[in-house]
Amino acid sequence: RTIASASSVEPAAKGAAGAARGGNVAGARAIGKTIAERLLEKGVKQVVFDRNGFLYHGRVKAVADAAREAGLEF
Repeated sequence: RTIASASSVEPAAKGAAGAARGGNVAGARAIGKTIAERLLEKGVKQVVFDRNGFLYHGRVKAVADAAREAGLEF
């Protein structure tokens, strides 16, 4: 079951990202922050980060770091 989601094409996420796009590290940071905020609103603080086989660098790392900075634990 999906508890929360965030996408770079959502109007709310686009406004938070500013000039950042979904395909760059700045856009990935905005998505990480957005998903963390949505999960914290629902009372979820601890998550599992599945990188789906992608190397842990670049955009994947940016999403994880931004989510941690926003308050998620994983």
